[in-house]
Amino acid sequence: MNTNTVTVQELLEDMPYVKVAAGENFLDRQIKVSDLSRPALELTGYFDYYPQNRVQLLGKTEVSFLNRMTIDERKIIVRRLCDPETPVFLISRGLEVPEELLEAATNRGIPVLVSERNTTRLSANVMNYLEQHLSERRDQHGVLVEIYGMGVLIMGESGIGKSETALELIQRGHRLVADDRVELYMMDESRIIGEAPEILRHLIEIRGVGVIDILNMFGVGSVRESTVIDMVIDLKQWDKNHSFDRLGNKVESMRFFNVDLPLLHIPVRVGRNLATIIEVAAMNIRAKRMGYDATAQFEQNLTRLIEQNKDDGTEV
Repeated sequence: MNTNTVTVQELLEDMPYVKVAAGENFLDRQIKVSDLSRPALELTGYFDYYPQNRVQLLGKTEVSFLNRMTIDERKIIVRRLCDPETPVFLISRGLEVPEELLEAATNRGIPVLVSERNTTRLSANVMNYLEQHLSERRDQHGVLVEIYGMGVLIMGESGIGKSETALELIQRGHRLVADDRVELYMMDESRIIGEAPEILRHLIEIRGVGVIDILNMFGVGSVRESTVIDMVIDLKQWDKNHSFDRLGNKVESMRFFNVDLPLLHIPVRVGRNLATIIEVAAMNIRAKRMGYDATAQFEQNLTRLIEQNKDDGTEV
């Protein structure tokens, strides 16, 4: 079970376009759910399925509906909206907050925030922020780089050359996201995001050299704060007794949370340029996503050749 929380104060600090309308003493109130609620049926008095533990977002429709009520009706509704579990009210478009809502929220210790942004945009901003900060997280040993716009997680046993390979990729114009330890979280049902812990951000460790600040050494174009992970590379020591895929027709994957990512096992051996191989692997995965599969094309060519030779009476 995910136990991450975000306080209203933290939300305000990261969203300067949101201001406090009331309840400055209640900004330590915790938000535990990333979904937002836009009260609709609740404004008519139907509260059977009211999601009271969510951020309550009121836009032009909701505020205008409240303003059409009598004062007594409005007081009844806003009191029921102000549930003890409700973390915060958020008003969009810079609309004037009904006095009855301000009073009821203050009495219940619930802050009221206002933003000039329109409802749809504000909803997307807040939900993305909450999903990022409330999602379940896990640490993964490895190096995360962005290659041609694709997030590539390089894994392997300690000392196999992950950081050195990442350094060469950076010299080729690709970007570092995280070295040694990667923080992973699920953005939605199909995307895993990776980023570096703050203490390791922009840093890479090379044995025999020490810690290198990639941002200062190679410039802002050489780093990214985070990226969607598109594939996983597993570096393995060369073993003649181990069978590695040669044609690329074996489909393997690695699961993070509930998302399966393509997984390639790359053997490490003297004379093999890992940076070049990983570059090509990333381009090949991207080509497959665009509909071109070199392995499938090879198999089609081979099948066609076999059929031609059969017709000619020639053995292949």
